[in-house]
Amino acid sequence: MVKVSIIIPVYNVERYLEECMESVLRQTLKSIEVICVNDGSTDGSLQMLEAYKEKDSRVVLVSQKNGGYGLAMNRGLERATGEYIGIVEPDDYVSLGMYEDLYQKAAEEKLDFVKADFYRFKRDKNGSMELYYNHLSPDSRDYNKVFDPSRTPYALRFIMNTWNGIYRREFIERCHIRHNETPGASFQDNGFFFQTFVYARRAMILDKPYYMNRRDNPDSSINNREKVYCINEEFDYIRKLLLRDYEVWERFKTMYWFKKYHNYMGTLRRIKAEYKRDYLKRFSEELRRAEALGELDKALFSKASWRNIQSIIESPEEYYLTRIYPQAMNQKVFERMEELALRNEELKTEIADIRRSKTFRIGKLFTSVPGKVKKLMGRRR
Repeated sequence: MVKVSIIIPVYNVERYLEECMESVLRQTLKSIEVICVNDGSTDGSLQMLEAYKEKDSRVVLVSQKNGGYGLAMNRGLERATGEYIGIVEPDDYVSLGMYEDLYQKAAEEKLDFVKADFYRFKRDKNGSMELYYNHLSPDSRDYNKVFDPSRTPYALRFIMNTWNGIYRREFIERCHIRHNETPGASFQDNGFFFQTFVYARRAMILDKPYYMNRRDNPDSSINNREKVYCINEEFDYIRKLLLRDYEVWERFKTMYWFKKYHNYMGTLRRIKAEYKRDYLKRFSEELRRAEALGELDKALFSKASWRNIQSIIESPEEYYLTRIYPQAMNQKVFERMEELALRNEELKTEIADIRRSKTFRIGKLFTSVPGKVKKLMGRRR
């Protein structure tokens, strides 16, 4: 049995894929399998994966029609044979000692999962990198000790992601932890995150960064302004999962809403200006229902967040006009400027293509000949 199965769901990421694959295949831990799930890529991603499979027997290639992130991840989980499972997004990369260090700690402490701090990064056109260190918890006392997530709702305050750790495969299978498979949806790792915390008994977080999370991919869900209600749908899915066990729901319902509130606020910032008003109305309805059912715990929120919650409940329209509308107008101006800049670049490309074309060169030759003849005749006079 290999020690770690690393799942990489791939869809149209040829620009970043080499950096990702090289970082995984060069791990100091050699006992790995790398399960690449090609989710119907239409660029050169599949060809790159096939080349890696030819070069390295540890690469397992699964190819399917485009079915979305959740389905791709579940296909990877079904094919995994390792003692532990890791996840790498195809536009990210990892430090070379990540899986050796995490596996050693997980095996030593018999953990259901272990996670570590990470970096977010951006690169500019010149290749210069901006790094942002992310602590899973703001409290240093949460690190480097075994805890029981199933009895520690507070742990859900840790930064929500799934790719900066490894999970014991026996635990994943026993609890049948999978991703939501709604086609075309995004943020389907949120449900996986919740399940691992709700059902795990032994876990640990480490105060050392290994994972490099890209934030400059324009095709990433976090940069998509059109996907409005995907996070709402994912949290509806999470709620159904938790409600399967009344005791689990009662234990985690207030933390569920803590996470939900912050994800909804993030969505409100992300989506296009034209969607914000309607989004707030739905947000208000859900908050009002949660308050009536006793699912909101004031003690969990900052004073500013609690004021936001009360304002959105009482009057989403007033909140929109006083807090969101001015920002939305600025955002509209920014979006229009982005559109014009994009169109300008497209026009430059079109002009360059025309200038390089055979037709343009021939036409330029013919139009330049009369001018040259005229100049020559003038000189002879």
